[in-house]
Amino acid sequence: MLPDLMTPYENGNNNQTTRWEECVAFYRHLAQRFPSVLHFFQTGVSDAGIPIFAGVVTSDGVFDLEQIRREARPVFFNNNGIHPGEPEGIDACMAMVRDFCVDPGKLAALGRTVFLFIPIYNVDGSWNRNDSSRVNQDGPESFGFRANSLNLDLNRDFVKCDSLNAQVFNQLMTAWSPDVMVDTHTSNGADYSYTMTLIQTQADKLGGDLGAFLRQTMLPVLFNRMEERGWPMCPYVNPVNSVSEIPDDGIEDFLEVPRFSTGYAALHHTIGFMPETHMLKPYVDRYESMRALVEVVLDFTVLYAPRIQALRARAKEQARQQTSWPVSWKVDYNQPSSFRFRGYAAVFKPSLLGNYTRLAYDRQQPWEKDIAYYDHFVEDVVVTAPKAYLIPQSWRRVIERLQWNGVQLTRLETAQTMAVQSYHITKVQSRAQPYEGHLFHDALELEAQSENIHFNAGDYLVSLDQPQARYVVETLEPQAHDSFFRWGFFNSILEKKEAFSSYVFEDTALELLQAEPQLRARFEAWKLAHPELLADQQAVLSFIFHHCERYKEPEWQRYPVFRLL
Repeated sequence: MLPDLMTPYENGNNNQTTRWEECVAFYRHLAQRFPSVLHFFQTGVSDAGIPIFAGVVTSDGVFDLEQIRREARPVFFNNNGIHPGEPEGIDACMAMVRDFCVDPGKLAALGRTVFLFIPIYNVDGSWNRNDSSRVNQDGPESFGFRANSLNLDLNRDFVKCDSLNAQVFNQLMTAWSPDVMVDTHTSNGADYSYTMTLIQTQADKLGGDLGAFLRQTMLPVLFNRMEERGWPMCPYVNPVNSVSEIPDDGIEDFLEVPRFSTGYAALHHTIGFMPETHMLKPYVDRYESMRALVEVVLDFTVLYAPRIQALRARAKEQARQQTSWPVSWKVDYNQPSSFRFRGYAAVFKPSLLGNYTRLAYDRQQPWEKDIAYYDHFVEDVVVTAPKAYLIPQSWRRVIERLQWNGVQLTRLETAQTMAVQSYHITKVQSRAQPYEGHLFHDALELEAQSENIHFNAGDYLVSLDQPQARYVVETLEPQAHDSFFRWGFFNSILEKKEAFSSYVFEDTALELLQAEPQLRARFEAWKLAHPELLADQQAVLSFIFHHCERYKEPEWQRYPVFRLL
């Protein structure tokens, strides 16, 4: 291999990972030298102003997106460096693309399939290099940092899109509509014999024939081929025993909701994989197993592309006609599968630091046995599908995210009053501490009402008779796992804007109880339920003020996305 075609990993005793500037220079050199194989281009900038690049490899030199769409070519997408401290995907992708350029056999094997890739996604974090932020990780010698320049974890940002990176990713994903995605990672946690573990788009949540194909056809082939390549693989080790945190008692699938890459991929009916190599294994092993995994998934995609494309098309068509939608899922503990697991003996002994028992693993005591594997999920919350949603144009942060994801929007040409169903938020339970820049709403309760709402010209109608129906439902239904409501995009509706002066409102409250029988009945029930609060003037007057009709604020606690039934 010529020196100018060697990667930093290959030139650096198998314990080096590339810097951003080296990576970009490498791909630019390849694209200049092999223009009929690789198209390398800037697709955006990060919050720190650093360019974000993407690349496309095809066997026949066709890089035009419109032609690729017109010819319905399969697209395989490899995303790397979302956590630059987990860099084996960055290095493996460089070598793979180089081999496409110099090995005619590897290039020809792509057939009609397009190899789309982002070499380093979190470019800000890749510049923040160190050798210590990945606690206990075995190499490489230096690497990037997990967060971006806003201190955001980008693998929590795919739906909320606080970062410019996520905005770029949303638009790239929508434009290219990949059939299969691999987003490369490294994991910590329990110790075991495997170098490679795998998170996949959860099959039940992906749903229908596409989900069945993933579970029954694709995953068995991938596991078998990784074994054949010398890298036996296991599902991501997510122990069901949260006390001991060891896999001996079973593992369960990771619920990859849309904040994560694989969950976000499901909103576009894309089969997504998040390979997680084990950080306690040497970097050379993690690199080799990651390259093997990406190649195995790519080979499968090339072979089964027509079937995958047909299943995706069917899923999108069925979504347009769905009458009900699951928007929340939970593990089905009544339907476990079994997985032959190769682990190490867990050893519990007194800590030398405090008065507790610590966990360790003894690699001299390997074991192999069948363990419970909870890989089935069931619907937790199901909503009836509306004909369409109506969104006032003032909620522009929500509108632009729908647009980034290819959602078809229609603007009302005239102002009009429409009969709709509205949600009223009756209770919200939020996290006490900020989570990725938001006070995430963990749980909520709501009531549905029928109302006549006035809409202005320019407000948006969002029909579900469109290919992006799933994205629409799972972001706009407030109870969905990662809805825009849960991420706090509508927090202003949770605040009542007007208040009262107690000494004046005391008399007004008596008038209201006489004038509004329904309020009086609710107040009597409240007094019976909360006798301890009757000595609290603010509590008494606040209840009357918040529940009376005279001073009602219609926007307060009314979710401003309306359902047309």
